[in-house]
Amino acid sequence: MPEIANWYCGKEENRGRHENMRLSREKIVRISHQVTDLLVQSNDVEFVEDRDTIRQQIVQSITNILREEEKVEVEVRKRITSQKKEIIEGSEEWDLLFRKYYSEELRRMGISAAPEEHQKAGHGGHR
Repeated sequence: MPEIANWYCGKEENRGRHENMRLSREKIVRISHQVTDLLVQSNDVEFVEDRDTIRQQIVQSITNILREEEKVEVEVRKRITSQKKEIIEGSEEWDLLFRKYYSEELRRMGISAAPEEHQKAGHGGHR
């Protein structure tokens, strides 16, 4: 479920500044119920555990992925701020480096984000 790593919403007014509205615990729980309901409805899925156990595992998986993504973002910011040349956050150069380093970190972790999903997440350039 690597694509879940991008389940956060960039605030429109902060687009390009890398400020995001993270999923709250309540939203993650609601998503876990929706995913579990979809799995129950599927003819391709057979539950070997009870629904609540599976739902709790979904919550744990989403939470872990989002926590890892936060670590990636911190690392990317460190890489950008450690450049010899000062790069202003929100500038086109910052955005380009952020996307490049972010993608590199995700690939290193075995998670690949689709470019259009990454842009929707608020890490897009200026429009």
